[in-house]
Amino acid sequence: MDNMLDQMQEVFRDVFDDDELTLAEEMTALDIDGWDSLMHINLIIAVERRFGVKFATAEISGLKADDQNVGTFCRLVAKKVDEKA
Repeated sequence: MDNMLDQMQEVFRDVFDDDELTLAEEMTALDIDGWDSLMHINLIIAVERRFGVKFATAEISGLKADDQNVGTFCRLVAKKVDEKA
């Protein structure tokens, strides 16, 4: 998971244009300046391109639920990458 978190951190830094951004699994959109609905879509697109995966609409919407965080996002990406392999 640490490797996925590191890879995701690179994507987050690019999308949010913040080279100092350090991700933690428990972080949510509220913890990251500028993470609004538009940036959420930009982030999804960047992750899809970086990892060569596609998200269903329900998955994208579900990532904004109250019980979701960076860790759950990383696990979803890791699962999709594993399924693709």
